[in-house]
Amino acid sequence: MGGALVRVVLVWAASTLTMLVLAGILPDFRLQSADGDSVTRIGLTAAWGAGVFGLLSALVWPVLVRALLLVPALVLGLLVFFLNGSLLLMALSLIPAGRGAAVAPETAVVVAAAMSAVASATSTALAVRDDEAYRRRLYRLADRRRRRFGAPPGGSPGLVFLQLDGVGYEALRRAAAEGLMPTVAGWLERSHRVMPWHTDWSSQTGASQLGILHGSNFDVPAFRWYEKDTGEVMVCNRPTSAAELQRRAVERTRDGGLLTLDGASRGNLFSGGADQLALVLSVAARRGRANRSRAGYFAYFSDPANAVRTALSFVAEVARETGQSLRSRLRGDRPRVARGGLYPLIRAFATVVERDVVVAAVIGDLLAGRAAVYADLVAYDEVAHHSGPRGRDTDRVLARLDRSLALIARVAEHAPREYRVVLLSDHGQSPGETFLGRYGLSLKDLVRAGCGLPVSRRAGRTRSGAEARAAVLAALHRPVEEEAEEARPGPGPGPVVLASGNLGLISFPDLPGRASRALIERAHPALLPTLANHPGVGFLLVDGEVLGPDGAVARLDVPGEAEALLAPFGPGAARAVRRTDSFPHVADIMVNSAYDPETGAVHAFEEQIGSHGGLGGEQAHPFLMWPTVLSEPAPEPVGAEAVHAVLRRWLREADGPQVPLAPRSAQQAERSAQASREDYRPGAPSDGILPSGELSAPDEPR
Repeated sequence: MGGALVRVVLVWAASTLTMLVLAGILPDFRLQSADGDSVTRIGLTAAWGAGVFGLLSALVWPVLVRALLLVPALVLGLLVFFLNGSLLLMALSLIPAGRGAAVAPETAVVVAAAMSAVASATSTALAVRDDEAYRRRLYRLADRRRRRFGAPPGGSPGLVFLQLDGVGYEALRRAAAEGLMPTVAGWLERSHRVMPWHTDWSSQTGASQLGILHGSNFDVPAFRWYEKDTGEVMVCNRPTSAAELQRRAVERTRDGGLLTLDGASRGNLFSGGADQLALVLSVAARRGRANRSRAGYFAYFSDPANAVRTALSFVAEVARETGQSLRSRLRGDRPRVARGGLYPLIRAFATVVERDVVVAAVIGDLLAGRAAVYADLVAYDEVAHHSGPRGRDTDRVLARLDRSLALIARVAEHAPREYRVVLLSDHGQSPGETFLGRYGLSLKDLVRAGCGLPVSRRAGRTRSGAEARAAVLAALHRPVEEEAEEARPGPGPGPVVLASGNLGLISFPDLPGRASRALIERAHPALLPTLANHPGVGFLLVDGEVLGPDGAVARLDVPGEAEALLAPFGPGAARAVRRTDSFPHVADIMVNSAYDPETGAVHAFEEQIGSHGGLGGEQAHPFLMWPTVLSEPAPEPVGAEAVHAVLRRWLREADGPQVPLAPRSAQQAERSAQASREDYRPGAPSDGILPSGELSAPDEPR
């Protein structure tokens, strides 16, 4: 108790000193009467104002946040400063004799932000320096949650699955060896092992995470694809598409997912069947209070110190990206893509806002003693798309991710149950100059030329497939706006050409069903030779046949033919292509870019110099890192569905009831699928509760 009182006094003193300094600097901010006051009186006035502001922040702020649940999350982030300023004006009005005043509203905003930042920094520094106080705080929070929600069932260990989006096996090993990720390096030395696993042909988050969380990524041929039966384009990071893909997976597996019982899903494309959700895209199309996913933002921002610290970090990240982009341009780095427009804001959102909110949510899950948590940290993937998978920009991101892992591990030591931390990734990243940059035309232009259609003089730039873009739109209540013009291609003779990293998909809406090679050659005689013989194209898949340069053809149903033709892409390439060929919604023509085994380079059909989505290089080799107390995966998992099986086995080894252990009846499975479909309806009721604040604030918005 005495130590806590000392910390309160020290934070109060720091806030008081900050207020005095600002009163001396800002002409529109005063802490004395018009006739002037003594130094002692001014100091007492500052102490009074700082104390009242602190009380108002603790008592009034959560109420204000609850009242703003329908405001877009990013708008709330901006509104934070003005609400904080209003609280300061209220605090100044309560100072006796009218000695405190901020003439201009913007002055109150500046003073409030500075005081919140200083108070947060002081409190954090004191907690770090006082390990016993830190432990007591964590135990107190855990005990408070146990009293509120009840003790976790049994004493079995829980599992925390932390996905480092886009970090390949070799990238992780290098970061640990070079000291960029000391937490990961320490785990590998003392308690963990790591191995690569092999993605499916579609080496991207949508396919991988759907398979990992729901046990099936069947009929997900790419990040985006055209479905002839509906005339629509499916995009993995579009909320409506994510909800439909999750529904299909549940229907196919007859199971809710990896996190069905006592699970939490944080920052993912899919829920995994979890009841506790934050920043989950498959439910982001919801509107209003029923959207548990978006409520994760409000849970985090209910602490004004969190809001101010994250906002300041957001601004710093925007400045960092602007400086890094300028230096890259001045150095003449190659390859390079445009990094202007909204990209600095999107990068800051992924590397700061999403990271902070997801980490805080995971910490809340640990303190609540939940059985299984799966969280995705997307920072590296977003930066690697535009800066490349190797270099100073991504190294800094990896270092910051490691600090987040260290914080989670430290909290896990004080959780009400033992936790085992599993690290994994959904895919890697392959470097290389874009197809457009290398050859001066886009894949769409090449296809139109092969079809004898007009080609624009200015090659069109394809959209980025980065997951963070959809997360930003979901936070702005505009979850389906991205790529709306692609959702239902308009009428016309041209084919539908879509890009997913270095994987391209070509569909002909005017040709019924899946077009055969003979039908395509009759309709467009020059197209297949034009594509297959282009130096930027590695191979094509056309209705059970793989086409390579110089007229090379391999039938997938003839043993050994595809293996020989696809040998440069790795030993599992033929298997991956055969599986995709069986999908009902595979494109008429699947195009994989060229791949250089010596450099590991591919050519993305999007504007990305670090890409993933197809075959070739590190993109197909993510990692799986697990505590040695768990059984070893043997052999290396091949495909996301195999990783799902490994994670389920580890949950069973924990001897907890996290997942169903016996096959369910068809009637039970149908009820589960029906419940899942109802859960995706906008406005569906929710009983989910989200953790809030930085390691604290157990009162959560619903």
